[in-house]
Amino acid sequence: MRTFDLTPFYRSTVGFDRLFSLLDQAAGETAPGYPPYNIERTSENDYRITVAVSGFSPNELSIVSKENTLTIKGEKVANENARSEVLYRGIAARAFERAFQLADYVTVKNASLENGLLHVDLVREIPEAKKPRSIPISTSASQPQVIGSGDKAAA
Repeated sequence: MRTFDLTPFYRSTVGFDRLFSLLDQAAGETAPGYPPYNIERTSENDYRITVAVSGFSPNELSIVSKENTLTIKGEKVANENARSEVLYRGIAARAFERAFQLADYVTVKNASLENGLLHVDLVREIPEAKKPRSIPISTSASQPQVIGSGDKAAA
């Protein structure tokens, strides 16, 4: 595996600390394989994270969005009233925690659980002040003329 030294970037940039921290974090850790998930782009500003959570009920799952991090946790509640003994357990029901780093202005729209898949819909809502705007171009004919103190006409 390659290692990258981002120190020169820290010395010559201002305000990109969060980006470099994310790069350091992504390069230094291997993602766990459970539970599997997909990240989809459904339109220009809409995204969907789908997590395979078969066997979990809605009250055993939690979704928390704090700052720019989305955390999905699952914790199986022990069933003490079970009348049978499990001889082989091939369906994973272990606790998990998945964290996703969200870009600026990305928020959670809704979440749904169907057929063992947890769907979390996200939307990027850019504020009007941050959106590109068109600047009108004026010509010299449309601008009012200003007569300065040096432009005196001889009488």
